[in-house]
Amino acid sequence: MGASLEKAAALILSADRELLSILLTTARVSLTSSVIALLLGVPIGIWLGACRFRGRAVLVVLNRTLTGMPPVVCGLLFYLLFSGVGPFRHLHLLFTVPVMVLAQVVLITPIVIGSMETYVYEIAPALRETARGLGFGAGKRFLLLMNECVYPILSAYLLAFSRAIAEVGAVSMVGGAIAWKTNVMTTAIMQYTNRGNFSLGIALGLILMCLSLLVNAALSLLQRRLSR
Repeated sequence: MGASLEKAAALILSADRELLSILLTTARVSLTSSVIALLLGVPIGIWLGACRFRGRAVLVVLNRTLTGMPPVVCGLLFYLLFSGVGPFRHLHLLFTVPVMVLAQVVLITPIVIGSMETYVYEIAPALRETARGLGFGAGKRFLLLMNECVYPILSAYLLAFSRAIAEVGAVSMVGGAIAWKTNVMTTAIMQYTNRGNFSLGIALGLILMCLSLLVNAALSLLQRRLSR
């Protein structure tokens, strides 16, 4: 164990090329998918939380069901869609970064929607009365809600990014964990541990935890400043 930790530290300090490739791919997939999920999920979540219409309860239940979708099921779906027998096979996206991003967007967007819907549902009645008294139209009401949701939006992004960077099932199925191409930290940890390369697996695990800590700390500081 001690020798593996020493080798892990040496890999990190020496900026190993394979390690850097895995880190860059992880950052590309996680940041892109979490930002897209935020851009899609925030407006939909605010709309679901603020509006009252027939069928809303069905949409909320459907979204909550999608929130619990197993990653391997999502990975299987995208594999079937983009494989050689799938309807989108001509796009040649299987085992590429873009399809990994798409799979993660499907997994984490419901999390953002659910987080925003829960918060907005509680504050919407009071804000609706305020907006009506000020004579705001639909557009200004939406902007008012957005302004009141800055803190929850940051929390929703934190949830989305944390899910994206820690996900392994879907990205391994559609990405294939190909070295120097689609290998991310979670798939690499599993891959190298199975091969007995514990030093690289430990190094990636330590970096993954440090990245999660840094992102959580940065967003927490930002939330504190915004709440003042």
